[in-house]
Amino acid sequence: MAFGLSVSRQRLARRLLHVSPPLSLAALYFVFTVLGALSFKLPGATLVPMTWSEAFFTATSAVTVTGLSVVDPVGAFTMFGEAVLMVLIQLGGLGLMTFAVLVLAALRVPVGLTGQIYLREELNQSSLHRLMRLVKRIFQVVLICELLGAALLAVSFVPMLGLGRGLWVALFHSVSAFNNAGFSTFSSGLEPFAGDPVVNVVIPLLFIVGGIGYVVIDDIARLRRWSRFSLHTKIMLTGSAALILWGWGAFAALEWHNPETLGQFDSPWLRIMVAWFQGVTPRTAGFNTVDVAGMHDSTALMVISLMLIGGGPTSTAGGIKVTTFVVMCLATVAFFQRRTQLNAFGRSIGLPEVLKVMALTAISVVLVFIGVFILSATQEGHFLDVCFEVASAFGTVGLSRGFTGELTEPGRVVIMAIMFIGRVGPLTLGYFLATRSVPRVRFPEGRIHLG
Repeated sequence: MAFGLSVSRQRLARRLLHVSPPLSLAALYFVFTVLGALSFKLPGATLVPMTWSEAFFTATSAVTVTGLSVVDPVGAFTMFGEAVLMVLIQLGGLGLMTFAVLVLAALRVPVGLTGQIYLREELNQSSLHRLMRLVKRIFQVVLICELLGAALLAVSFVPMLGLGRGLWVALFHSVSAFNNAGFSTFSSGLEPFAGDPVVNVVIPLLFIVGGIGYVVIDDIARLRRWSRFSLHTKIMLTGSAALILWGWGAFAALEWHNPETLGQFDSPWLRIMVAWFQGVTPRTAGFNTVDVAGMHDSTALMVISLMLIGGGPTSTAGGIKVTTFVVMCLATVAFFQRRTQLNAFGRSIGLPEVLKVMALTAISVVLVFIGVFILSATQEGHFLDVCFEVASAFGTVGLSRGFTGELTEPGRVVIMAIMFIGRVGPLTLGYFLATRSVPRVRFPEGRIHLG
């Protein structure tokens, strides 16, 4: 019997080794989505039976930690259904970074050279031993942050909902916030808590920590000094701080007198607090304390830009990532200064990284454009709402101007595809970019006219 199990394990290992890591991880997401949809169809999961379209859309949104929903969370799920939703969010938020490594380690499957390149690119590590150490660090951070967040949120939710329900809702929102999912058990999101200081501090801190990236957290925990941080960590911390301040200040300036958003609050301090929450939530978190549909068009465009940028690599966030955006800006500045080398914090950034940034940005822009085109051709609605929905789906954010509920069946399929590609696609492209190939033939340079 033991010999038979050993042979079966070896056969499984050989099969896994012949499957590329991107295909395996995409399949993992798809499996989670199917299992989630099947779970939502169980009699005890929902208060009102879900259609297959609603079940698959909700499962896709949860696994990709997006937060877009075609059903009202209050009248849709039982506590079991909410538990299924929370588990899918947790699996989706951590799947690509941890579960693949854990499965390979449990099966004693060697990662191989291409797999090591992929994992090194994603987790910034050079060996499987260090990867396992980072996985342990991830679970420590997740456990501490989510339990501490739930305990703090209970201060606001328990007096309103009672002890049992309040603790459960606090845990659900803590998991949803840390994984940048944006799902809420309240019909109007977190609008009833717009003036609650606990919610306005705890929720943003959870999704900022979850979205900054586990490599950055590991650097901070181990090195503890700015001078010893890696270039990646310095760029992430600086870029994230700049984007947070920009989003906060821009939202406050654009919406200060808007009676549908900040203008409804009399206190300037309350407006500043709400602007803080809404200024940082587009970074793939997806929560709202004001009506998103009530924003000015200029604010909506600003939010779209933040949704497309997203959070950090090896995090629960989506988007093209902060490091990609920063390197793209540095490359642009270097071009206008006629410099042939990129420098940041006393370190140089090589040409392969710049080419990867260009490829990731170009592919992302094309995917978003295609999504907007298809949705505009198949859906009736305001063009800005369509753009906002597609950007939210691609960045796995979850904010919506009320367009999600108006989606037809073809429209739901388009948004599900964009959510899936937004979560898996850029990382898959990163794998192929990380796999180097040496050209056998070298051609003479030619001249082309640009600009």
